[in-house]
Amino acid sequence: MHILIVHQYYLGKNSAGGSRWNQFAKYWAESDNDITVLAGTVHYATGIKQPEYKRRLVVAEQDAPHISVKRCYVSESYNRSFLGRFWAYLSFTLSSIWAGLFHVGRCDVIICTSPPLTVGLTGWILSRLKRVPMVFEVRDLWPESAIEAGVLKNRWMIRMAYWLERTSYKSAKWINVLTPAFKEALVSKKDVPGHRISMIPNGADLDLFEPAERDNPVRARHGLANKFVVTYVGAHGVANHLTQILEAAKLLKSDPDVVFVLVGDGMEKPMLKAKAAEWGLNNVIFVDSVAKSEIGGYIAASDVCTAVLKKVETFKTVYPNKLFDYMTLSRPVILGIDGVARKLLEDAGAGLFAEPEDPEAFVEAVRKMKAEPDLRRRFGESGRKFVAEHFCRHKLSAQYLEIIRSVVDASRKSRRG
Repeated sequence: MHILIVHQYYLGKNSAGGSRWNQFAKYWAESDNDITVLAGTVHYATGIKQPEYKRRLVVAEQDAPHISVKRCYVSESYNRSFLGRFWAYLSFTLSSIWAGLFHVGRCDVIICTSPPLTVGLTGWILSRLKRVPMVFEVRDLWPESAIEAGVLKNRWMIRMAYWLERTSYKSAKWINVLTPAFKEALVSKKDVPGHRISMIPNGADLDLFEPAERDNPVRARHGLANKFVVTYVGAHGVANHLTQILEAAKLLKSDPDVVFVLVGDGMEKPMLKAKAAEWGLNNVIFVDSVAKSEIGGYIAASDVCTAVLKKVETFKTVYPNKLFDYMTLSRPVILGIDGVARKLLEDAGAGLFAEPEDPEAFVEAVRKMKAEPDLRRRFGESGRKFVAEHFCRHKLSAQYLEIIRSVVDASRKSRRG
């Protein structure tokens, strides 16, 4: 089977970010399938385009045996403004359609993973022209999350986003969601039939991450010996609202043992660094994005890890990818996200919940974790055990592949009939 994946943010080699689809592609290729990925040329967090991609419409790469990647043009205006980001999305839509038509041969199925919603337009056009079924994946409830976070404000753009969403759902033969709340929202609010929806979540990368020693080279490199380290790994964007971590750091300035480490990049990072300097936060260390293969060292070096988002209703529906990474590495978590993520954390017995945008609650959780090393150990061990039993990415990829095969088989029978 030849699977065509449309994923604007598919990770390049040695890049930082979510590697779910890299792992799925690897597992599927090992099961005698050919994989082609239409991916973007600009990293979603840094907004950086590597020199080899500049002034190129399509760049062909071989990610692994049986995995071909077509890097499609994305405007470098991505991280400059919302309009710049919109043009970056549109430019990828146009270049990925071109690549799908003229750089990819026959395929059996097209999988589009969103956000951005514009990948659904690529999938819809290619699926019609190639006469193959499309599977649409919902990694985030767009456009609601962008609207509630204050990222999407233009009325015309909002209308267009909702049209893209409806078109993607209607055109897809199957829809996969990453959380149970997403499925509930699609059925109750979007009128999508439940029998066309599956839930294959992000999952734990047990191949890449193993529990490791806390005292490692990362601690030595950043002068963290004898410090109680609270680490955040991921995007520094509007939705993440990392100001709440800086506010907690401000409240903990009097404790010289506590250090906050923020690893990653995004539109808000310059503002956050300026704010930390303005407040004199010597207990905050900013680290640029590191490759997925190296991020485990930062998580392992932590005493506690954290995931936070802006306090909006839509974010109660998400599972943050980083939560699985933290738990896989047996690190306790302070979670500033309510809803299904909180339920996951509490079901796993893997950490403490702190009300989003409540620095005092966050500080209370830090102090409790610091004071109780046995509690931290229990949280870490419990989290690792839970994700290994329920969210193993290898097992999830096999379930996903079975769904894809059934969609392809049904499409072939329909054409023959």
